[in-house]
Amino acid sequence: MFLGLHHHRHRHFFASECDDMPRRGRHGHRGRGWKEEQRAPRGDIKYILLALLAEQPRHGYELIKELEARYGGFWKPSPGSVYPTLQLLEEGGYLTSEQIEGRRIYTLTESGRQLLAEQGDRLPWIERGNRPEQLVELKKAIADVGAAVMQVARSGNSDKVNRAREILNRVKREIYSILAEEE
Repeated sequence: MFLGLHHHRHRHFFASECDDMPRRGRHGHRGRGWKEEQRAPRGDIKYILLALLAEQPRHGYELIKELEARYGGFWKPSPGSVYPTLQLLEEGGYLTSEQIEGRRIYTLTESGRQLLAEQGDRLPWIERGNRPEQLVELKKAIADVGAAVMQVARSGNSDKVNRAREILNRVKREIYSILAEEE
């Protein structure tokens, strides 16, 4: 037994392996684009869920929606990571749950509060200040550019379409040069 869990069944859960962040993306590629930066560090999903449940009892879908809202739509954990994690936390005695109006509501136990407290300053990821606001602004800028490009495309003017494509290619190169800069 490991932390009240059968070790063979849950051996990776507390070793930061139970989350929705594969080491490699689909088809084995590393780095699936800009969205990857907004993911929780590997294994932190359990602590993030505990932190949200420390605020108030919630059901699984509510946890998913709350995280999506806090990150401006740039990070949304999958149900395939949230629900099994909640189940394992409950089996480990860190949560309790009860069925209320057809929904399973999870509540943090004293053991869950202790596990969360042991993390100390490791949880600033869940409260990253202005990053979600910056991401929302970036998302809006992308949408605004997309709308402008669509207006050019609808104009039917091939010269304007070609000029817009050239501008977009320059912007893409500039953005990649930002990524190539050393930190």
